[in-house]
Amino acid sequence: MPNAVILDAQSLGADIDLTAIRNAVTHLEIHQQSTTAQACERLAGADIAIVNKVRLDAETLSQLPSLKLICVLATGLNNIDLDAAKAHNIIVKNVTAYGTASVSQHTLMLMLTLANRLPRYQADIADGKWQTSDFFCLQDHPTLQLAGKQLVMVGQGELGSEVARLAEAFGMQVTFAARPGNEQHDPRPSLDDLLPTADIISLHCPLNDATKHLLNKERLAAAKPSLLIVNCARGGIIDEEAALKALRSGEIGGLAVDVLPAEPPKEGHALLDALANREPLNLIVTPHNAWITPEARQNIVGLTADNIRTWLEDNR
Repeated sequence: MPNAVILDAQSLGADIDLTAIRNAVTHLEIHQQSTTAQACERLAGADIAIVNKVRLDAETLSQLPSLKLICVLATGLNNIDLDAAKAHNIIVKNVTAYGTASVSQHTLMLMLTLANRLPRYQADIADGKWQTSDFFCLQDHPTLQLAGKQLVMVGQGELGSEVARLAEAFGMQVTFAARPGNEQHDPRPSLDDLLPTADIISLHCPLNDATKHLLNKERLAAAKPSLLIVNCARGGIIDEEAALKALRSGEIGGLAVDVLPAEPPKEGHALLDALANREPLNLIVTPHNAWITPEARQNIVGLTADNIRTWLEDNR
């Protein structure tokens, strides 16, 4: 059985049991955090590298002759130089569908929160507006009843399909848009065709050349002024600067994101500035934590152990 090294166990959280991975290998060395510069030393002699967000580039992989398998504790493979891994005969495996329930729950939470204008009403209460109201309730920010509304989904994988199922339970009319960049060969309606009648857009697609700034200034201008946008996919699929401007001017009705182009956003971001300045906006930013239920994180461990066992069986 092989020796394995986890480079960034902290990304899974201290409450997660790694027993399934331990049982799949001879020895498991655990590092809570690692940099790319530290990876060479820590992976020296290892058969398996287990990583989440540590970048393993071509230079690093070239210095690890013992490495045979990279297990990524996530779906995205953008931190691994896949061409270099292939050149060095290193297999790369990821995990998928581990957080479908967790992320879809978070997505619906964001939809409901925007629809009910919770950011605005919470701010009003904090400012004492309800406490000093002449009437028993506040009605300053009209809410959106989801039943009968048009939800446009971009991405029809397992996650998008589950979000659609949950949305239909609220009585929403769900339509999946054609894959961006492949509209001519996709029987589904294009996003541009769906935009004028969309009440909510939810993004569940990868970030690539076809989806970068998919929701840009021009498309936002074609939307209803009540449109709600939810992004639990990748930062940069929305042109966040344009979306914030549209939100401020009333061209759209709400924006909720769980992702930003740079994470963590150490250099700041316009959406974070708007929140810090307490701008009166129907705006929500969550810290890329749609996936973090204990069940989802524990599922990553089990699926990674399965990947190791499958690799062992294939190489007997």
